Amino acid sequence: MRVVVAGSSGLIGTSLVAALRGAGHEVLRLVRRPPAAPDERGWDPPAGRIDPGTFDGVDAVVNLCGAGVADKRWNDARKQVLLDSRTVPTEVLAAAVAEHGVPALVNSSAVGYYGDTGDELVDETTPSGTGFLADLCRRWEAATAPAENAARVATLRTGLVISPSGGLFGRIRPLFSLFLGGRLGNGRQYMPWISLDDAIAGIRFVVEHDVRGPVNLTAPSPVTNAEFTRTLGHALNRPTPWVAPPFALKLALGQLAEEGLLAGQRAVPRVLEQHGFQFLHPALGGAVATAAHRQVGN
Repeated sequence: MRVVVAGSSGLIGTSLVAALRGAGHEVLRLVRRPPAAPDERGWDPPAGRIDPGTFDGVDAVVNLCGAGVADKRWNDARKQVLLDSRTVPTEVLAAAVAEHGVPALVNSSAVGYYGDTGDELVDETTPSGTGFLADLCRRWEAATAPAENAARVATLRTGLVISPSGGLFGRIRPLFSLFLGGRLGNGRQYMPWISLDDAIAGIRFVVEHDVRGPVNLTAPSPVTNAEFTRTLGHALNRPTPWVAPPFALKLALGQLAEEGLLAGQRAVPRVLEQHGFQFLHPALGGAVATAAHRQVGN
């Protein structure tokens, strides 16, 4: 297959490009600077411009674009950046897919689509929830509309990625190493996680198979924040006695804490399982142990 990947420089994008090439696919990477390699094609999403010929003979487009949700405290300006960095590239690519007859668009989304669902088991049939993240994901997915009548469209509702570096594990591992690990609030909020290996394999699976519509890119065993904290502490051989109280998190991070840290989704990958996808790390313990081992090995 010939695959165009947008957002190829991030944690998931870098690994996905390598995995697709390892499987024998040809990959073209969209870049926002002048192309400097044979596999690069230039584009400017705000201007709606993509280098001519980019989609010639292309079988699928994978769009991973989007500014980091947890990189900065949310204010009105930051929320607009989060929205624009997702919807604008998606609209441009969806229109290009339709115009050039590309058979498939695989587009990022997130489990934040469901809002805070408490203990409820969530699959792809669950309706969207409330809050900024839910609205962001709804608008993100809606931006694929130009391609829906012309191509197979799949939206990847991705969970928290467990990776040796970067992602959720890379962010919080230093705290645990310094004996500062602990649960967030009461710890009962669910964390729909997925290992980096399974996230990459899942995206590749969706690219290669006739999977369409929303796809929860999460492991089959979501855990509470308290369980996640205990598992990570065990893997790193560190105690986890601390508790970050909700008022402190809200004071420090505002709405980001309310929706990103103290809320959760007990999301399961029903669509992937129905299509026969096999997880390498179905349980959190194995995913965390593998990430910790690889980081030490590096």
